[in-house]
Amino acid sequence: MGQLKITQVRSTIKRNIKQKRTIEALGFRRMHDSVVHEDTPQIRGMIVKVSHLVEVEELR
Repeated sequence: MGQLKITQVRSTIKRNIKQKRTIEALGFRRMHDSVVHEDTPQIRGMIVKVSHLVEVEELR
């Protein structure tokens, strides 16, 4: 499988606690942070839950 570069582009202020915990679980610490994860169904599911807060790029 490939890799995904995920960047947090919106804040978690005034967001649901589940969305905040999902952002933390993805490994973000602050705005405009980027993390790289393997493209797995679990990571894709987390991205769907916070898709309005992140941008996703596929890496090769």
